[in-house]
Amino acid sequence: MTGHTDLAKRFGTPCYVYDLDRIAAARGDLFDALPEQVELFYAAKANPHPELLRELRSGRGRHCRAEISSTGELAAVLAAGYPGADILYTGPGKTDGELTEALAAGVRHFSVESLGDLRNIGAAATRLGVVARCLLRVNSAGASATSSIRMTGVPSQFGFDSETLPEVREQLFDVPGTEVVGAHFFPLSNAKDEASLIGEFRHTIGTAARVQAELGTRFRFVDIGGGFSVPYAVRGPRPVYRELRAALAEALDESFPGWRSGEVRIAVESGRYLVGDSGTLVVGVVNLKESRGRRFVILDGGINTFGGMSGLGRIMPVSVRLDEEGIPLAQIASLVGPLCTPGDVLGRDIELPALAPGDVVSIPNAGAYGPTASLLMFLGRPAPTEILVRGEELVSVSRIEHHRAYQLGEQL
Repeated sequence: MTGHTDLAKRFGTPCYVYDLDRIAAARGDLFDALPEQVELFYAAKANPHPELLRELRSGRGRHCRAEISSTGELAAVLAAGYPGADILYTGPGKTDGELTEALAAGVRHFSVESLGDLRNIGAAATRLGVVARCLLRVNSAGASATSSIRMTGVPSQFGFDSETLPEVREQLFDVPGTEVVGAHFFPLSNAKDEASLIGEFRHTIGTAARVQAELGTRFRFVDIGGGFSVPYAVRGPRPVYRELRAALAEALDESFPGWRSGEVRIAVESGRYLVGDSGTLVVGVVNLKESRGRRFVILDGGINTFGGMSGLGRIMPVSVRLDEEGIPLAQIASLVGPLCTPGDVLGRDIELPALAPGDVVSIPNAGAYGPTASLLMFLGRPAPTEILVRGEELVSVSRIEHHRAYQLGEQL
């Protein structure tokens, strides 16, 4: 593949370089780690670039379905070739307009966060004369594994508290325009290791079977969530899960005996694992500065370019490299961006090579939660260029642009 420095010189910085071959490899590795009958949904929020979406949809054999949470993501996955039947619509704040648009586009599966959400889905489906097939998102009372981001076991806008579901059973199965067909779980993100991931999935599968029994129904679709890990903005390989396939099959055999024959669909979902190691962020060094004994390397891209974690109040342990091999780490400094806010920090007091203005540096494993998870519009700076390659082939070069749309003025 053409070096990042060459691409940066040609197309400017900041820029992202995404390698479609890495995405294909991640998709293959994850499918290999899952039993053949288990479906895989790509969480479009991780990176909705159209070329990435198409790559995950294409390929030999098994392909990804799409999990979305907005009409913007809906438009992106439809344009990338995903049929409505392969889309799961999630999120706690689905509006009537969003639901109508999704149903009209053929989406029929929705993750339901509350009774109010279920009734809103039913009302929209009834108006269109269709039936929405709903998965009850469950906020389990307990959990198994540890994680960087815990999504269950606490008060939350996400899902039904598991202990309250039996109390509302009659209401769940009596909403016109809906059919409750199963359950949706997403207990954690970025599990620390394979043992933790397996433990969480076993716990989730057991919880799903218990909820099914408590509701006195038979689930036809269970989404057990994700938690697949990949390094984020630091060096390191994407893990390959070698024990997961057998462990999942064993847990499913115990709790859902008909899963192998298709009596119940089993799905998992992933965002960062599928695209994380495909991307490299390339930024330019603008200036160097010392202040009261601390060094700062000022870049032409900051949290407006790569703000997913910083924007959540988490300073990332970013690692930086030059294209040349063998460049030693030579200083401790903070990586900061060009924005007029002290929060524009990508890494604080980290080991860096000796850098000078005009240098181009690369941040690895940056394919997930990049531009669209950042403060793209803050201070009106242009979005980073996004470059797609496949081996030595340059596939596409693009940039997100924002335009203000005016409506006709009128007397109030």
